[in-house]
Amino acid sequence: MEWWQFLALFFSGLGGLLIIGLPVAFAFLLVNLVGVYYLWGGTSGFNQIVLSIESSISTFVLVPIPMFVLMGTIMFHSGIARKMIDVLDHWIGFVAGRLAVLAILTGAVLGALTGVAMGSVAILGSALLPEMKERAYAKSMTIGPILASGSLAILIPPSTLAIVMASLGGFSVAKILVAIVVPGLLLALMFATYIVVRCTLNPELAPAYEVPHVRLTLRLRETFVHLLPPVSIIVMVIASIFFGIATPTEAAALGTFITLILAALYGRLSKAVIISAVASATTLSIMVLIILTGSAGFSQLLSFAGVTSAITSFATDLPVHPIILLLLMQLVVMIMGMFLEQTSIVLVTIPIFLPVIHALGWDPIWFGTIMMLNLEMATITPPFGLSLFVMKGIAPPEVTIGDIYKAALPFIVINIMLMGLMIAFPGIILWLPSLM
Repeated sequence: MEWWQFLALFFSGLGGLLIIGLPVAFAFLLVNLVGVYYLWGGTSGFNQIVLSIESSISTFVLVPIPMFVLMGTIMFHSGIARKMIDVLDHWIGFVAGRLAVLAILTGAVLGALTGVAMGSVAILGSALLPEMKERAYAKSMTIGPILASGSLAILIPPSTLAIVMASLGGFSVAKILVAIVVPGLLLALMFATYIVVRCTLNPELAPAYEVPHVRLTLRLRETFVHLLPPVSIIVMVIASIFFGIATPTEAAALGTFITLILAALYGRLSKAVIISAVASATTLSIMVLIILTGSAGFSQLLSFAGVTSAITSFATDLPVHPIILLLLMQLVVMIMGMFLEQTSIVLVTIPIFLPVIHALGWDPIWFGTIMMLNLEMATITPPFGLSLFVMKGIAPPEVTIGDIYKAALPFIVINIMLMGLMIAFPGIILWLPSLM
């Protein structure tokens, strides 16, 4: 069988299983088993795939995932995150498009705590849409910022997706966690700037309204008590990795431990909170790890069938500039993002892309961060970006899917602008890791 026939059959089978509703992890496992049976001599090949599955998740590199997830779920279920959002709200009462800007700031906070774009969209949509509607905000200035803010969850560290990508690609977890800091903050700043400028030029999009005055002394006290401590934990985690004081695993464990202490100091560490936080963290971590179990088998099947070497040769021999190849690879990721969850896309593409990346001499941290931005954008890209349908499910009945598409477009353009800057000026990504 030719390599392209194998690849076509693999993706056809995977697509068919996903269409009938089989979860991604089990669809991958089933297709891998069929491939192993066909290519590795029947049932005797199953022993090898079991060893591959075990080796793919029994690695120290993946330990930060459940730790970072648990840190976020403790902050969320204990109410620390909600109080952080209230404090931010008190500081931006004078800003044009106040609620839309609050959505972006809140999305950045939730991104640092959850790392799940669709979850952030659901939380923010349920919390802010009713008030935005009551304040006569235009549809584009309610739906768009919430979609954009949810997508920040992928780029704001600590990001579980970055750890998954580094694990699959075999490059530094610490460096990619540091590399996404500047792009993530820059994207949030670009979103907020766009909202303020548009609402200043066209106040009808977000009519001003009287905001209850909060004394400066009270705002400062709440900032020092309820905002700086949890933010300091996140900064401490990234700083300890940056300065080489701790590995990502050690930093994640320390961050989780201090978060537990902080929740206890606030008087919010009840038995119910611990049970809810651990249950949420366990569910999400297991989902990620189960998906990862298909990685080793998939990579080995690609190599055994000659797909990896064939695609590498094909890509490097194409008579086009390497940047064209980069854009084509990102286009593939964007299209897949309309249908699949981000971890699944990484699982499918990294084993195929990585040999090409090495053959062309690209920095994998640079490529991985660009891909992270693309994965973030794909969640809000029409017609099938997953966050778009989450928004449709929580929006009022009068909001059509067309309204959601139009609201997302300006923020997609901002994403593309940032991606162009990251490609043209690699230092945006590589400057901070170079100082480590």
